[in-house]
Amino acid sequence: MDRALLARVEKQAWFHRYPRGWPMLLFLLVAAGTILSVIAIERAEAERRQLELDRNLTELASGLQRRASENIAILRAGAALFTANEKVSPEAFAAIAAGLYSDNDYHGSMGIAWARWVPADDLPRFEGAARAVLGPGYGVHPRPAAGHTAVPIVYVEPRSVANQAAIGFDMYSEQTRHEAIDLAASLGQPVASGRVHLVQDKADPVVNGFLIYMPVFQGEGAQRRVRGVVYSPFRARDFLESAVELVRDRGVDIAIYDALRRPERLLVQRVLPGPSDVWVDRRIVVANRPWIVSVSFKRERTLSPLSRATLVFGAVLGMLVMFIARLITKRAAEDRSVLEWLSDQSQIRTSLTRELNHRVKNTLANVLSIVALTRRRSVDLDDFAESLTGRIRALSATHDLLSQSDWTDAAIADIVSSELAPYMAESDSHVEMAGPAINLAPNDAMSLGLAIHELATNAAKYGALSTPDGHVVIDWRLAAPDIAELHWREAGGPPVVPPRKRGFGRDLLEKIVAHELQSKVDLRFDTAGVECTLQVPVRRLSNFALRSARKD
Repeated sequence: MDRALLARVEKQAWFHRYPRGWPMLLFLLVAAGTILSVIAIERAEAERRQLELDRNLTELASGLQRRASENIAILRAGAALFTANEKVSPEAFAAIAAGLYSDNDYHGSMGIAWARWVPADDLPRFEGAARAVLGPGYGVHPRPAAGHTAVPIVYVEPRSVANQAAIGFDMYSEQTRHEAIDLAASLGQPVASGRVHLVQDKADPVVNGFLIYMPVFQGEGAQRRVRGVVYSPFRARDFLESAVELVRDRGVDIAIYDALRRPERLLVQRVLPGPSDVWVDRRIVVANRPWIVSVSFKRERTLSPLSRATLVFGAVLGMLVMFIARLITKRAAEDRSVLEWLSDQSQIRTSLTRELNHRVKNTLANVLSIVALTRRRSVDLDDFAESLTGRIRALSATHDLLSQSDWTDAAIADIVSSELAPYMAESDSHVEMAGPAINLAPNDAMSLGLAIHELATNAAKYGALSTPDGHVVIDWRLAAPDIAELHWREAGGPPVVPPRKRGFGRDLLEKIVAHELQSKVDLRFDTAGVECTLQVPVRRLSNFALRSARKD
């Protein structure tokens, strides 16, 4: 393997460590950018809607003031008629009203009316003169208290049924009208009243209205006094609809309040179906009366089209980026796995070559030990040949046990028996085995067999199996549900002298086997005999993996 290539792959380990994390991170970055874009778009859209709402409010306020100005101009003309003429007949009033309201366009009002300023003590004379002109049914209502002034309605145009019902009504009898008339008289200017219920709408008590009064004076200087008022009654809803006709109606919600934005001061409100957004207020002055005009767009239930398009584009882009990144990282991870697998295979081949050389040497040493042991215990040549042949065959079977088991599993008893078969003649008692039935995974079985083989080889060459009186005791147990513990103990052999230097066999036990079994090998060179404790993992068959086919 190319060392430079392996080094480069190792440096990029951080990139391959999270093959799913990097695509997801890129997707989240795209999603965050999309969300920020949508927020910016929606903020710009909100500012645009705010500007448009402000423009609508300006136009509506202009329309309201324009309608009020048109009616004030008509009232000024009517006031001029009564200022110039001491007496004005009903016919003259009707004629000038017809001239003022061309094409029956009343500019949001219910018409024009004349109300006379009458001291209470002069009320009988006034009613007598009015009955002579308007008919015997004329009367002031409600009757003012003694010493109080009355401002009864005398003429109303047009003479509709609703307007006729207002003739004779004393507007000074109601507080809101009273205050507006006094303010108009003191200013000498047209003044709008607060919210009132018009006499014309007596049958409909929920309809709000207001009036605009224009005072009419007689005399000059210190002799100047109020003669009466020319006024126009307004239904607030009709006045609003008339003002909306002058501007482009963009379907906004509208509310008009008298002076203060309070529920009890609400003159009129137009609310379209659906929830309203934030209301925007504007203070205007209509006939010397402050109004609060509020408008609001309908609340957007969904994102704007541009925001929706941005979300769709961002989602598609994020998925595409994540898919491409996933392909790149997956391919890179696969390449790295292949390189690592090839590196592992190279190391395994090297280790297997060394292991093969070592096993060949051990096998030859075992053969010599078996020959010597068999010779000492044989009574004749035929017995020697038969015993030697059987033990050599048993030694060969040790190597074939796992390779011929289809790599499913192997019992500990079979592994130990296979490795120690050359030393277990029927008449011999050199080997004792005891333990429950425990099956091991192929990799673990190979490692355990290698360990038993090394221990047996060492015992045959230097330990208990090298003397006629020596014996070996092997027992195993389940130390935990997933751990088997095997104990090797030699006795009756030559005194044990700890080796001065480490051989390959010891390294094989304490490093390679310990690494493969993922547990420490406890090897002790006691004077009475070698002892070794191994811990072997017990795994399910589905978790077995061949060492020669290992992949990350």
